[in-house]
This record gives sequence, structure tokens and C-alpha cells, in this order.
Amino acid sequence: MSDFRKGNSNDLAALLVELVNKRKDLMTNIKEIKNVAQQTHILSINSSIEAARVGAAGAGFSVIAREIQELANKSSNANAHSEHQMNELLLMINDMAGVRTADIAYDLIDKIDRNLFERNCDVQAWATFDLIVDSLTDPSTTNQNAVNKLLKNICDLYEVYYDVFLANSDGVLVGAANRNNLLGNDVTKREWFASVLKGRTNTVSDMYFDENIGDYTVAYSAPVVAPNGELLGVISTRFNWNFIYDIIEKAKVSEKGSVYLVNIQGQVIASLQREDVFKKDLRDTPVLNNVIKGEPYGYMIKESSSGQPKTIYGYAHTQGYNAYKGKDWSVIVKEDF
Repeated sequence: MSDFRKGNSNDLAALLVELVNKRKDLMTNIKEIKNVAQQTHILSINSSIEAARVGAAGAGFSVIAREIQELANKSSNANAHSEHQMNELLLMINDMAGVRTADIAYDLIDKIDRNLFERNCDVQAWATFDLIVDSLTDPSTTNQNAVNKLLKNICDLYEVYYDVFLANSDGVLVGAANRNNLLGNDVTKREWFASVLKGRTNTVSDMYFDENIGDYTVAYSAPVVAPNGELLGVISTRFNWNFIYDIIEKAKVSEKGSVYLVNIQGQVIASLQREDVFKKDLRDTPVLNNVIKGEPYGYMIKESSSGQPKTIYGYAHTQGYNAYKGKDWSVIVKEDF
């Protein structure tokens, strides 16, 4: 016979409800024992009264009555102790579920940070490619054709991108992987371009809807610099936001569970229910207030009057990854029971 018991349930809610129901069954047994103890106590009192009424003839019966009373007291004390332990067990069950929910949130934000860290590294690396630098120092037709072919190859190889753009220092779009119809556009007023020129460093946008892309995206941008230090232009990618859903949708939550990725304003920017994006706002919820106050990880439990969990929130705030500091996003996991 195997020493192992196989488990196959990923439904936290179902497991927790089963544990709570088992506790309720035990509490029912404890109440029955309590009733028996009370009845035994009453029996001992009645026996003592009868023993006293018959006088010396009831002396032996009086001893039995005292024994019954002691048994009733022991049963009552043991029962009170068991009831206390059952209540403690319920708190431990709740906390166990809370820790697991918070761990899911932490794991999700960590995977998201790792993914976006790689996207940040991509654009910084591509900004140093000789062909990209040469196309900005010598914007000949040959170089322009070559750099657009390179951007196209990059975008095809890295499936996580909708497009890769290249602008010169004057803010003219001179390269595009897929949307060549945008070449020649003035991007000087675009945030991704202006912020790089201002700080001469790479930048990461918040998640937003890009009309040119036709979908939600994040822009990763980096300066293209000549060997002499001259700023030649800006290379900028458009991340395919659907790859974030690949992470979120693999979260081990129950069928009733919810997963939210929220920005610093408390707006939902990814969810198991995609219709929540930029429509659901969690900024006034107590759990998000905890995150904003600087708690990077934790959980909150909303309990019923009987102490049983109604809703559990697990949350984790971005810690960044290596040089990538993150965007002050948070993951909130909600389990309803």
C-alpha cells in the first residue's frame, strides 16, 4: 500500500469550504457533548438532593452523585477546551488560505516584472546595433531599407511585440517593423520620444491604448547614441499586452476567484474578466490602500458573523527586477466563498 495520498484539486474555495464544513461537524459534536455534560450535571444535583432527603440511608448514593458531578465538570472543561481549539483552527484555516492567496499575487507580479524586465533589456540592446546607429548617422536609402528590414526581422523573431519604431533626433519616424504607413510622421510631442530626449535614458510607459496599434500596449523606448555621445534618435517598441494575460490566466485560483493587475491610480489594467480593463477601479478598496501605504505583500480576510471567511484578498506590489524598477503596479487576488 502506498504511503502517499494523491491530491488533484486546485480549487482553494472548495478545499476551504470542505475544511470549514468539517469544523462545523466537529462543533456540532462538541455541542452534543456539552448538552450531555449539562444533563449529567443536573442529574448529579438531583441525586444529591435525593441522597440528602433520605439521610444516612443515602450516604452511598451521595458518593455516586459527587462522582457524577466531577465527571460532568471534567466533561464541561474538556468541551470548553475543544471548542476553543476549534475556533483557533478556524482562524488558522483562514490564515492558511490568506497566505496562499497572497503567495499567488506575489508569484504573478514577480512573473510580470521578469517579463517586462526582459522587454526593457531588449530595447536597450537594440539601440546599440550598428545598423540602427548607421541608419541615423547616414540616412541613405540603402541604410533606411536595411534598418526597416532589421526591425521587421526583430519583430517577427520576438513575437511579444506589435511593432518596433525608430525616430531621428528631429522627431521624424524613419523606421518601423510593420506599420510603414507611419514613416515620416512627426513624433516630437509623443511622450515616449520627448521623455527619452529629456532624460537621455530609457523609459517605460504605463499600459495604454495605442490608436496606431489598435490595442493595449506598453512602450519601451531607449536613446540611440553615436560613439561620440551625440543623441541620434529614439528606438521604441510596442509590447503585445496579451502576453500578460498568458501569465494571469494560469493563476491557480478557484472558479469564483478574481485576479486584477492594477496601476498606481488603482485602475484595473488586466483581469481574468477582460472587460474590467480601465473600467473597474479599486483605488478606494481597503486592500489597495494597504498597498499604497507601502505594504508590498499581504492578505485581508472579510469574515462572516460566525468567523467563517466570506472573501479573502491577497495582494503583492511590484518589487521590480534587477535594474527594472517596475511601474508601481500591484496584483490583487480575490477569493469569494
